[in-house]
Amino acid sequence: MKRREFVIKSGLATAALGTTSFMESGIAYPKKAADTINFGVIGTGDRGAGLINIMNDIPELNVISCCDILPFKLQKGIANTSGKAKGYSDYRKLLEQKDIDAILVATPFNTHSQIAIDAIDAGKHVFCEKTMAKGFDGIIQLRDKVNNSDKIFQTGHQYHSSRLYRHVVELIQNGKVGKVTAIDCQWNRNGNWRRPVTDSNLERAINWRMYREYSGGLVAELCSHQIDFANWVLNATPDQVLGVGGIDYWKDGRETFDNVHLIYSYPHGVKATFTCLTSNSKDDYQIKVMGDKGTLILDYVNAWFFPEGNYKKEIQEVDGVSGATIKWDEGKGIPLDIEHAEPSTQALIDFKNNILDNTVPTSNVITGAKAAACVQMGLDAMYNNKIVQWNNELNL
Repeated sequence: MKRREFVIKSGLATAALGTTSFMESGIAYPKKAADTINFGVIGTGDRGAGLINIMNDIPELNVISCCDILPFKLQKGIANTSGKAKGYSDYRKLLEQKDIDAILVATPFNTHSQIAIDAIDAGKHVFCEKTMAKGFDGIIQLRDKVNNSDKIFQTGHQYHSSRLYRHVVELIQNGKVGKVTAIDCQWNRNGNWRRPVTDSNLERAINWRMYREYSGGLVAELCSHQIDFANWVLNATPDQVLGVGGIDYWKDGRETFDNVHLIYSYPHGVKATFTCLTSNSKDDYQIKVMGDKGTLILDYVNAWFFPEGNYKKEIQEVDGVSGATIKWDEGKGIPLDIEHAEPSTQALIDFKNNILDNTVPTSNVITGAKAAACVQMGLDAMYNNKIVQWNNELNL
């Protein structure tokens, strides 16, 4: 992908791109400890600025620079560092800063690949927000760059870091639900997903999620987390995908769909469905992994086991191990009591440890590439109204 392809036809960059340094705080930084990781955050919108707040509370993480082409977003990012960070409108200038060890990429989807490649070329470790890359060319180019470098690369599918999700995956792979036959995922919201725009010239820069040139819409921004989970729990990639979507509720000039419905066919007959609405929020976010012995249900931070067959579902049933009455949540089953941190926090802690220990993240360039390829398959299926097969030439 060429840099000129990042520039919006109106002359605005999609995010975190520009030509000159926007500001520098002028603060002199103290000499860092050996285990302190200095971060530059590229893209300080809602996600990037929010992750800065999380990093502020993690020892050894130190945000010293921010970048965004939109001044009000850049100001927000710098403010979240208590004003200490240098500010840039050109991410390439930020990458020239020698005391930055790692980069967090939280820019629009279509810029991820090139920014991450440039960051690795500049000698930085990279935490790249989901979805990892847009289009098969971007996926392969970034994968090859990472595989030929000695830098740590983590994809921002934070549920891959969740200790609860890891426990659930282990349970499923050890037979807790029996033979897995289906996975059913939804992420429903009731809202137009639109950001306010005070200047019409900034519409595409601010609401980039609405436009296909920059965005994968609901599939890339939301469903990709659950697609990543399906690949993970099944230890496989899908053979094919079919799907439909449309702009059926929010008639506001958007190009990406306001509802998506996808079915991915995995090996051994497993079907995984992904639904995302913007007109109804019933049950919000949910994953159900269904097998012939039971179902495991997940939301953002909780999980339940719902057994099949003759297993008693009454509150009075006694746990044979503890002798205590089994807790039962109506409509969901037996809750799993697993201590775990908030997933985005855990993902950043894991990234820190991977850098310090020189180890490969669990959410790495390969898992990220597989999820990104699945996202592109889903988009191609919906936009072209066809069944899309997995491309073995990707070598993922």
